[in-house]
Amino acid sequence: MYTPKHHEEHDLPTLHALMRAHPLGTWVTQEPGGLVANHIPFMVDASRGQWGTLRAHVARSNPVWRSLATTPSLVIFQGADAYISPSWYPSKHADGKAVPTWNYATVHVQGHPRVLDDKDAVLQLVSDLTALHESSQAVPWQVSDAPSDYIDKLLGAIVGIEIPIAAIEGKWKVNQNHPRANQLGLVAGLTARNRPHDAEMAAMVQRHIKS
Repeated sequence: MYTPKHHEEHDLPTLHALMRAHPLGTWVTQEPGGLVANHIPFMVDASRGQWGTLRAHVARSNPVWRSLATTPSLVIFQGADAYISPSWYPSKHADGKAVPTWNYATVHVQGHPRVLDDKDAVLQLVSDLTALHESSQAVPWQVSDAPSDYIDKLLGAIVGIEIPIAAIEGKWKVNQNHPRANQLGLVAGLTARNRPHDAEMAAMVQRHIKS
């Protein structure tokens, strides 16, 4: 993706944090008929590989796992995004030289997928995914809460996917190239508007405010 130098994000824990906060990845693969995108919730295992490993599962009826080629695929994790009004910038009121923009943060990951079609391995993957997303529940649901024959049947209907990360890049378009006064005005504007993602975007801008 096109990423000006001031929008580059290289800190791996920061990249992983966005991927964990927004785990529904857009998985783009090269199929015989062209590019195909699937929307899959991924886990990030930071302990495996230089940049980590993505773990997920797909329906057995989804042809994506049968046609994985030797070429790497792309997974896109989209973080917070927000429309930015030029009216929030003090510079706009001073000289009128301001235009709207759209702020966002995103992570692109590339790697060669591999299929896990062993039932025990898929059960572990599903159990890990469940534990991750149920951890905030007052009474977390566990795979073992369902009848074993029911789970066994469902496990036969999915396959596991792992993607060791071979390349990762992040783009944080959060007004790093603006003067401090505009950054502060933007944070105030986002906080007052309070639409979905505004608080998260305001926090991102806040972390990049010039001293």
